[in-house]
Amino acid sequence: MSEPDFAALLGELDGQNMAGYTRSFVDDLQTAMGTNVDVEQDADWSGVLCLGMGGSGSGGLFLKALSDDSGGLPFVVWRDYGVPSWWGPDWLVFATSYSGNTEETLDGVREVLASGGTVVGICSGGELEELLAESEGSACLKVPSGQMPRSAFGHIFGTQLAACWALGLLPAPGEDARFAMLERLTAASSDADISDGEGMSATLARSLANREIGIVAPTCLSPASYRFACQLNENSAKFARSADVPEMNHNEVVAWTGDAASNQALLMMSCDGLHPRAQARIDWMLAEIEATPTWRVECEGESLLERLLYAAHVTDWVSIGLAVLTGEDPSEMPAIVSLKAHLATIQ
Repeated sequence: MSEPDFAALLGELDGQNMAGYTRSFVDDLQTAMGTNVDVEQDADWSGVLCLGMGGSGSGGLFLKALSDDSGGLPFVVWRDYGVPSWWGPDWLVFATSYSGNTEETLDGVREVLASGGTVVGICSGGELEELLAESEGSACLKVPSGQMPRSAFGHIFGTQLAACWALGLLPAPGEDARFAMLERLTAASSDADISDGEGMSATLARSLANREIGIVAPTCLSPASYRFACQLNENSAKFARSADVPEMNHNEVVAWTGDAASNQALLMMSCDGLHPRAQARIDWMLAEIEATPTWRVECEGESLLERLLYAAHVTDWVSIGLAVLTGEDPSEMPAIVSLKAHLATIQ
């Protein structure tokens, strides 16, 4: 049986050029990292609250992981209407909505502005831009429009990083280190492209067809594993879930060693620099769990930021490959479109 022709499948099924947007990820990221952020620094912030949903909101999880690793302030991710009851104006708010019209995010922004809070918005326009234009002290950072939010991660997350670096919320890598990181990510991006049917991403996509998919990662990589599961949901129309080590070793690991795991594919993310006990847990799972297939995805990079970016980008290619292998357009999302149309009829 001949191997699938990914280039032909993309030409047939990828109606809105998800593959093309994915190829531009590193360039988008590099451009966005240079965004000018015109917000006054305030050394007295108590923390950062990240508002956002879906593909627009995933960057908040990445920022939280970076702050947990090497930051000086707590980052809290909020994916709902409003804001948490404990929020106060001493907490800076990042509000991310690619369209600028995400109703949950706008609901939270209105509450924050009414209470005298400061918002840094990331959007391509819409109502979010209009709200922030009327708010003294807040700022709106624009990203290019015209894409699916989940395909604009380079634009969105790069802009979030630029804001965090400019405001002193996260330590910024030096110019040479940043350039070297982008060079390595460019090479990894080329290797991950599925068009020629070679490489890990294409092979992994082929192995996941007709399988339930479980993704396991150490806590530091959990934003990438969660985003991968969401990309499989949205790009590939497949059920997938993510879990963290060590937490899942206290619950889900039992299911992985039982009969229910017979039709499960296990994708284990790993990287250098893990706590030795977390590494021992991962090694045990790889030796003891008999899921078919079992993959270990080593997330390369010289920093946690680079490892997270590598993981997010390479797994995007896997989700696109799995989509076209199973006859799905990776750009289409009819259920979400239908739900939004329904909500628009309700006042």
